Amino acid sequence: MSNHLYNTLIAPHASSTAPFLTRDNAPDLSFANFAGMAARMAHVLVANGLTPGDRVVVQAPKTIKMVALYIATIQAGGVFLPLNTAYTPDEVSYFIGDATPRIIVCDPAATTPASDATILTLAADGSGTLTQTLSDHPPAFDTVPRGPDDLAGLLYTSGTTGRSKGAMMTHENLASNARSLVEHWRITSDDVLIHALPIFHTHGLFVALNTSLIAGAKVRFMPAFDLDVIASALPQSTLMMGVPTFYTRLLADKRLTRDATRNMRLFISGSAPLLAETHLAFTERTGHHILERYGMTETNMITSNPYDGERRAGTVGQPLPGVEVQLTERDSDGVGMIEVRGPNVFKGYWQMPEKTAAELRDTGFFITGDLGEISPDGYLSIVGRAKDLIITGGYNVYPKEVEDVLNDIPGVVESAVFGIPDPDFGEAIIAAVVPGAELEVDALSQVVAEKLARFKHPRRYEIMSELPRNTMGKVQKNLLREMFAGDGGQIAHPTA
Repeated sequence: MSNHLYNTLIAPHASSTAPFLTRDNAPDLSFANFAGMAARMAHVLVANGLTPGDRVVVQAPKTIKMVALYIATIQAGGVFLPLNTAYTPDEVSYFIGDATPRIIVCDPAATTPASDATILTLAADGSGTLTQTLSDHPPAFDTVPRGPDDLAGLLYTSGTTGRSKGAMMTHENLASNARSLVEHWRITSDDVLIHALPIFHTHGLFVALNTSLIAGAKVRFMPAFDLDVIASALPQSTLMMGVPTFYTRLLADKRLTRDATRNMRLFISGSAPLLAETHLAFTERTGHHILERYGMTETNMITSNPYDGERRAGTVGQPLPGVEVQLTERDSDGVGMIEVRGPNVFKGYWQMPEKTAAELRDTGFFITGDLGEISPDGYLSIVGRAKDLIITGGYNVYPKEVEDVLNDIPGVVESAVFGIPDPDFGEAIIAAVVPGAELEVDALSQVVAEKLARFKHPRRYEIMSELPRNTMGKVQKNLLREMFAGDGGQIAHPTA
């Protein structure tokens, strides 16, 4: 048995001298040299006790060596578990306790919760205990056999109960989806991808990097989104994958022109809804129609607007080849629960058989929790969410997690957290708080900052005498959204 995902991603180009990763002020890294770096790192992981099926938790800066660590984990038969670098020690402690990793890789400056795992470090400059002995190992490794149904990744996604769920991604889940996207989006070795996404997320890791590896494409690797860097890269690039925030910020910059994007072949948007006005404004400015697609942590990519044909603003396109989408429990307007089945759909939730059974049907259909409608010619539109999920800047935030923190603060009687439309972040988080005593907003925000990652922080706090409720006593968040979405209040965005 071969290593299914490694053979899909790396083997076809493992000896190629063509450039894979290119960075500002640094030499290009060829596919062959990258494969060698990953092999050396696989030796390091095994030397530190990694055995097939073990989890490798990674909370480290975005670097080329972190990309190599991903491939090294797969090559050594492990399960890669990336964590958002904004997570607090309290949040990381839960993930480590639940996933029971063999190895934890973190920034040298990070405070790592106590565990039985081996701790290795990886800094933004690529230094650390993970990499200090790389040169002692050969640039070849006897790849550990793993089959299509073996786990390759474990990605945590928030739950409505506040407890995060680990989505188990198999080798074939990731390989099949990457192959489908390469074909659907026509990615080839002639492409040059602008990569400014984080790599602790499905979008930046499994979509952008896996497709580039399979196709043999060149990746312009950037630590984060930087308008100046991207503006200078556009004329020499062909492909960009981003979240809606990327496109709204580009539109606000006068350097985004038809001439600057003349060499670009494709702009792709995902991870959050792209406003139709953003889509149309981008086309008017550049002549390019942004291709919007739809996916989830548990499914990778589900649908995509076509490469050839109409890229319809306000929709996420049609199911990818081999993927089935159905709507259940439709209302009179044809809106129903989106369910999906295909080789891209995850294996289940880590150590949560009851949750898996509740969301993954015996027929293989996964209940997404999103509500949608399908046009007569097959275009899917996301019209809402059955759950209270907020998507801000491409990241998922469940209100209950924020509400639990707020409600524990002395003087808070109750709270309701919800999202309102925001042109830059897709949605902005608003917290309505009912006090039992005098409350200072600064005090609320300070406690939240200590407990939760930055992207989960409310952008605005509204002090209310009571929350709107229906006859059954349930808080009506739809009324709160209507109340504050159009009031013109200033929303402060994070700088990080």
